[in-house]
Amino acid sequence: MIVVAGEALIDLVPERTSSAAAGDRLPALRPARGGGPYNTALALGRLGSPTAFCSRVSTDGFGEALLEGLRKDGVDTALVQRGQEPTTLAVASIGTDGSAGYGFYVQGTADRLFALPPSLPEGVSALSLGTCSLVLEPGASAYEALLRREAARGVFTTLDPNIRTGLIPDADAYRARFQGWLPHVGLLKLSIEDARWLADSEDAEDVETAVGQWLAAGPAAVVLTHGGEGLSVRRQDGSVLSVPGERVDIVDTIGAGDTVNAALLHRLAGHQALSAPALAKLDEAAWLDVLGFAARAAAITCSRAGAEPPYASELA
Repeated sequence: MIVVAGEALIDLVPERTSSAAAGDRLPALRPARGGGPYNTALALGRLGSPTAFCSRVSTDGFGEALLEGLRKDGVDTALVQRGQEPTTLAVASIGTDGSAGYGFYVQGTADRLFALPPSLPEGVSALSLGTCSLVLEPGASAYEALLRREAARGVFTTLDPNIRTGLIPDADAYRARFQGWLPHVGLLKLSIEDARWLADSEDAEDVETAVGQWLAAGPAAVVLTHGGEGLSVRRQDGSVLSVPGERVDIVDTIGAGDTVNAALLHRLAGHQALSAPALAKLDEAAWLDVLGFAARAAAITCSRAGAEPPYASELA
């Protein structure tokens, strides 16, 4: 079983209307289930991987809808803590190219009060973390403790920082904390935009140097997403493998990176590579298969509104 730990929230997504029809009116916002870890768990369930979600979710109507969405697609919710605080809200803005930006309402919400669970079930093969859950205290420290504890007992761990700069008050402090996570991470996945922010540089050579340093700090591999240009992986031997992006008509990019997370874990499991030693030994053909599968899955998500990752049947 793969455990995905982190926030579940509601995205408020602008309805698609013509500018003429909209006039001077405020855009209508459609609530949609979301949150990076939530989307990752949902995508894993749809792909057919045995998955559990570990989080703290509100008992309000949004919280009930979030859990029902997971259960519908076969995700185990036994590890979910509950609280009466409201659900976190993220207001999405969609650019002309389909890219998404977010503003957050997080004060006093349920997910940030996550507490370290006493244990994870036996037979957990991987733990995936990332996004807001590793930023917002006091829950962030509990998720970090979960990462360290499970890595210490041999669970394969993956990290997607999925940077949301509006939630990070001290960039340097976050970058230092990120460096502290790396010795406990088996696979690091991040977007090229996140890599530039974490490297504190737009220079390609600086980013390459930073990726090499992150790799040396612990992960067996670092996967970078390059938007429509595709994905690449840098391995412990210094080699880089890449696949192109799949060409689709983009509706929006919400959930695309989370779909990549799920697709990587699902396909790596198929190659019996959910461990640092196995990942380090994965050959070129297998890596290209994994990356290509992730690119196809993300393209399907981008072809429809909101975080709607594909089912296994759509990738057959």
